[in-house]
Amino acid sequence: MKYDFQSLTYAYGKPALKGRLKAQNSDFRVDEIMPIVASGEGEHLWLLIAKDGANTDWVAQQLAKHAGLKPMAVSYAGMKDRHALTTQWFSLHLPGMDDPDFSDLQTDEFKILQQSRHDRKLKRGALSGNHFQIRVTELKGDIDLLDEKLQTIKHKGVPNYFGEQRFGRGMGNLTQAEKLFNRELKKVKKQQRGLYLSAARSWIFNQIVSTRLQQDNWLTPLPGEVFMLNGKSACFIDETSNEIEQRLLHKEINLTACLWGEGESMATGPVLELEQSVAAEYDVFSKGLESARLKQERRAVRLVAENLSWEIKDDTLQISFDLPAGAFATMLMRELVNIDD
Repeated sequence: MKYDFQSLTYAYGKPALKGRLKAQNSDFRVDEIMPIVASGEGEHLWLLIAKDGANTDWVAQQLAKHAGLKPMAVSYAGMKDRHALTTQWFSLHLPGMDDPDFSDLQTDEFKILQQSRHDRKLKRGALSGNHFQIRVTELKGDIDLLDEKLQTIKHKGVPNYFGEQRFGRGMGNLTQAEKLFNRELKKVKKQQRGLYLSAARSWIFNQIVSTRLQQDNWLTPLPGEVFMLNGKSACFIDETSNEIEQRLLHKEINLTACLWGEGESMATGPVLELEQSVAAEYDVFSKGLESARLKQERRAVRLVAENLSWEIKDDTLQISFDLPAGAFATMLMRELVNIDD
């Protein structure tokens, strides 16, 4: 099957404006928002690292090698784009060991900004979000419309799609997922298997969201909806409250869509029918995810950017905002500008 990311429905129409992103790493800055403060004591050493063009896994490997640890002793909360300037936390498990001397580890690609002990390792997803500062250059088209669209996004949000990077180069993770579920892959490493399962699940979710955009009900509740507090993961059902639409309008809550897996859906009625019909179109994925025993979950349909601000000067857009963990800044940018790679 051929997978086309560009076929996903836009919330506000495909932008006519073109621009260039990541002409240099400093055009894309990401800083982790960490809700945990290291206590200063414990067998885990937490490091805040600034990266410039460095891969997260590669940095973790360098830290492990320098400290004389196995790779599994180094952890981090989330992956960060290589082609960017980022700050992110890593933790090293050092039971009964002194802090390694990192004085000769500083390189052009990364440097240690802070370090502190803590009693727990840094787990995946531990961060509460990320702060983005993005610069798009060489804008071409009707720049006057950009401010109006940004105002709309600030008021309404954007589709909470999983970004194109989730699916690998040329959407290859989806092709590999097909082969995995069809038992065409003989030996698959645990990490690769996780990537393929995640890609399949994310694709079904994206298609559900895209369908709701086509039907113009991604911000309008249908019978059988499951809701989620904005920025949270807990879901709830509310069939009786008269305040639901107002809470949606004020971005207090969001509609949700299924992250496919086994188990009974919280959704009912038209919402359940819509999700099941989309999943049926990709039954290799939906059945494969169930066979893999992934538990069914929910994810917000809408992505709300907090602290959104911008400046448009000449042919350059400078924009900053905060997003919750697991959200993709590129999906906000997709609504604004066609990026010229």
